[in-house]
Amino acid sequence: MSRFGMFGKLTAYPGQRDALVQHLLTAATLVGSAPGCELYVVSTSPTEPDTIWVTEAWRSKADHVASLSIAGVQELIAKARPLIAAMSEPILLTPVGGKGLTADSGR
Repeated sequence: MSRFGMFGKLTAYPGQRDALVQHLLTAATLVGSAPGCELYVVSTSPTEPDTIWVTEAWRSKADHVASLSIAGVQELIAKARPLIAAMSEPILLTPVGGKGLTADSGR
């Protein structure tokens, strides 16, 4: 089983970035203790004021998919969606290790 990771770029409507960040940080709390979640980081762009990046690493793609059924996640997505002006296609990755990831996870 290979790890599953992705970078997601979201663009908030003008003036809505901070509200969207709060929703994404709540998502990090909800899925952060989900089985297989190794990393969920929300970042803002210093050069694009409405841009937010989400970086995720999971033990497997199945763990990521399962996280979408955690209580409250779909409701949170529904609250966040009206704040999102655009979402790029996620950049899919296979994390292989590094700080914060255990050497034997996903291998």
